[in-house]
Amino acid sequence: MSHDQAPYLELLARGAAAEAYDRPLLLARADGAGPGELASLEHAKQLALRVRAELEGRRRREAELSALFETAHDLAGLRDLDAVLRAIVQRARSLLGTEVAYLSLNDPAAGDTYMRVTEGSVSARFQQVRLGMGEGLGGLVAQTARPYVTDSYFDDARFQHTGTIDAAVRDEGLVAILGVPLMLGSQVIGVLFAADRRARVFEREQVALLASFAAHAAVAIDTANLLAETRSALADLERANTIIQDHSGVLERASDVHDRLTELVLRGGGVDDVAAALSEVLDGTVEFTGTGPDTTGAGGHAARHGDDWVAAVAAGGEIFGSLVLHGHPDLDPVDRRTLERAAMVTSLLLLAERSAHDAEQRVRGELLDDLLDAPDRDPRLLRERAARLRADLDAPHVVLAARIDAPAGTAVARADDAGGVGAGARRSPSARADATSRHGVSVRHEAAAPRRDTSLRRDTAARGDVSARETADRRRLWSAASHLAATRSGLAAARDGGAVLLLPLGPGDTAAGLARRTARQLGGALREPVTVGASSPVASPAEDPGPVADAYAQACRCLDALRLLGRAGEGAAAQDLGFLGMLLADPGDIDGFVHRTIGEIVEYDRRRGTDLVGTLGAYFASGMSPARTKDDLHVHVNTVAQRLERVGRLLGPDWQDPARSLEIQLALRLHAMSSPDDVS
Repeated sequence: MSHDQAPYLELLARGAAAEAYDRPLLLARADGAGPGELASLEHAKQLALRVRAELEGRRRREAELSALFETAHDLAGLRDLDAVLRAIVQRARSLLGTEVAYLSLNDPAAGDTYMRVTEGSVSARFQQVRLGMGEGLGGLVAQTARPYVTDSYFDDARFQHTGTIDAAVRDEGLVAILGVPLMLGSQVIGVLFAADRRARVFEREQVALLASFAAHAAVAIDTANLLAETRSALADLERANTIIQDHSGVLERASDVHDRLTELVLRGGGVDDVAAALSEVLDGTVEFTGTGPDTTGAGGHAARHGDDWVAAVAAGGEIFGSLVLHGHPDLDPVDRRTLERAAMVTSLLLLAERSAHDAEQRVRGELLDDLLDAPDRDPRLLRERAARLRADLDAPHVVLAARIDAPAGTAVARADDAGGVGAGARRSPSARADATSRHGVSVRHEAAAPRRDTSLRRDTAARGDVSARETADRRRLWSAASHLAATRSGLAAARDGGAVLLLPLGPGDTAAGLARRTARQLGGALREPVTVGASSPVASPAEDPGPVADAYAQACRCLDALRLLGRAGEGAAAQDLGFLGMLLADPGDIDGFVHRTIGEIVEYDRRRGTDLVGTLGAYFASGMSPARTKDDLHVHVNTVAQRLERVGRLLGPDWQDPARSLEIQLALRLHAMSSPDDVS
């Protein structure tokens, strides 16, 4: 331990506030410390603050899980409903850090809701207020069965403000309010709130946490109601002693499974452990499936499917899958509750596992971002970070760029960007109906002005849908790439609208083979084509991170070439692409090659506002047939002949010879990869 780190370790040990971490640096500056020592202290301070933030985050997550586990334990041994509800409200207020938390229940007879439990409230009027269905934030939550949040209640016009409710809220001094519904099946039985007397923003994780507490509260109320019904049945059916004993046995079994599930949670058990324990208690076969049930209430009640019972595993409105009990068509109601509570515990375990998995994915992405953006990092620190992720950055690696292949319908939104020398912007009205082939996608421009206005409005809406779909696709691709990288001891990050992976090159592997395998695996995981371009191997990313960024650029060029060549959904490295691959691997002379081959035509188009480049592309695409070319371009065959004659004068009489035409077609494809201004 260095002398510079000692003060900060002491601060960490005693849990000092963040402001205290400036003191060692201020003291050193006051003592006349040199620049080197001050810089070292500043570095140590930043590291200590990062460690402190990480520790605080872990403590917060531990506190949240502990509170949920304690609540689950309370439910397992439920005796006093009011005590359980008070504990839930207290824990919600503590973990969300709000000044007030409260719970209201619906009154079906009166058709409104009333306050059942409050924590932190100081207003008697507020504690006694009743909300009509649809009135205020709570009434809207109870009516719509959806969470609502506002950072300034009185300024929010979404809610139906009434004098009684606003007076009570104003008397309590509340400003920011979050409310989530308490659900039993599809029925809303109440609302759980967290509120502050100042404006604040509630994060998504906080909404999900409060929803989990609301689910616990609903189960507590449901269990209490069930116990009340059981006691009433015992009093009314004294003569049915056998039935009563059977029912008591079911209750004991439910209590046993609650204790066992709580024990599983506390000792870090998994989903398979929950299924095994439930199978033993319910005397059947229970399995977890990754798909949600087709017919299950929003509150997660079990539903019968043939001879099976299915309970949704969900939290905060998100479905993780289902618990399926096979071979019990006549399941006792209490056993149904047991199945539902087991599904709830399973959702908590999956949330914890996902949090840990997401944290690891972020760490992997941050390390890869540093390799790409900060190649001057200390190799020793890079190795240490990689070792914690079970990655060996001293071994040869390959950089892979991956993108989901865009459906044909999305190409219209990008046609002008991919289409060469901007021919569409300079065409005459009669030629705007021409279909121009760009990247293998046919794009048609409408000629009539009224239809063009309608098309613009339709295209604007379509672009919004495309943007949302592309955002979701990027998230799915990043998730699949991160999972693949973790299984291969590699790294992955989201980048440039796609994903980048750094995977080790195993014995006998090649960059091309790794690209093809990655394209198949990602495409299979996402169930749609994924195009993957690979770089040449990087010898040791840890020892020399510099080549990683160049390798990523090479992989991106290879990916773009695959898509231009109509090989979307495949994987390849530069060596797979022949002459085009050599240009992509060493792109220094791409512009020179294009200029030497078709530069005269590009310059002619630029000066005259013509589209000889588009005509030449259509001519080759039609198999060098003027008749088919004029059909594709919707012009007279004489016009095609005149344009091709001009091409011949610009390129020379041998431009249609096989070898020369191959170079021209290659130059046209490379020209389509760059903006018009890049070739002059």
